[in-house]
Amino acid sequence: MHNGPRTIMNTHRPKSARPFADRSKQWTSNVARPDSRSHQNAQRSYERYLALAKAQAQAGDIVAAENYYQHAEHYFRSMSSEREAPPPVFDTRGVDEKHDR
Repeated sequence: MHNGPRTIMNTHRPKSARPFADRSKQWTSNVARPDSRSHQNAQRSYERYLALAKAQAQAGDIVAAENYYQHAEHYFRSMSSEREAPPPVFDTRGVDEKHDR
């Protein structure tokens, strides 16, 4: 065991000499992503957030339910932008009536 003064070793690697703009170009791709995969992920996320919203509404947490409904609406819009369907209308009136009792 060494009890004397410690020498600090530089273990950091030197930064690249290339400017940031050049480095960001290496991550871009001209290849379009397949639409079916993004649609499936959006559908799955929409269903998940809708289920979470309904569960929170039944539990009486209106704020959390609205938050999840907004997330679900985001994914619904991303799905419908491909199909041009009208946005869903979430009915929370029944939840408020239960909450008031």
